[in-house]
Amino acid sequence: MEKYDSSKQQVVDICHTLVEKGLLMGTGGNVSVRVAGQDALAITPSNYDYVKMKPKDICVLGWDLNVIEGEMKPSVESAIHAAIYEHRADVNVVIHTHQVYASAFSLINAPIPALYDEQVRFLGKSVEIVQYAPSGTGFLKSNIVKRLGNHANAYILQNHGALCLGLDAERTIFNVQLLEKCAVSYLLALCTEKKVSRIPMPFREIAFSMLRKDQRKEASRKEEQK
Repeated sequence: MEKYDSSKQQVVDICHTLVEKGLLMGTGGNVSVRVAGQDALAITPSNYDYVKMKPKDICVLGWDLNVIEGEMKPSVESAIHAAIYEHRADVNVVIHTHQVYASAFSLINAPIPALYDEQVRFLGKSVEIVQYAPSGTGFLKSNIVKRLGNHANAYILQNHGALCLGLDAERTIFNVQLLEKCAVSYLLALCTEKKVSRIPMPFREIAFSMLRKDQRKEASRKEEQK
């Protein structure tokens, strides 16, 4: 159906951009966008090479996971994406990657603290760890939903990978890149065995308040459209 073409194309464009940047590889991870004005999402299919992916391969699902459009099997993490859109009105794009440096922190079970103003402004006060659960299970979805209340736009999934959220495609791609920058620099800093400095609390709160302002604005916009 033509009304979903834009959403499906957007998913493909995000995937191809992240492949070019080396942040999506092979068939790992998944990408979705919220379908405007509906309780629905467009999401990548399960176990399919991003390089080959075309709009016709993208699945459109309701938040109840019933298939609206698409012939391929949707991502096994579809329930997570739907739950995020349901619980976070400010989020319009969800990107799950196995990006290398952020994933390193998933193995040592270490959150990334507030290292940069930019990080807090766009990702949140810190990048927290979501407790491990097997992929595609209700346990993992539940663990992620429990974390959404901190209003962050980036999380690390223990022994799994990274999860980034955002207002639109451009901002969410930026968030994925920013997360990797923070992961690389923090990992290198830890290797020095010296104390790693963090931005002072007052400036952290100012930066985070700017993020929350953006989130509330988007949530209010959706509420007005109902």
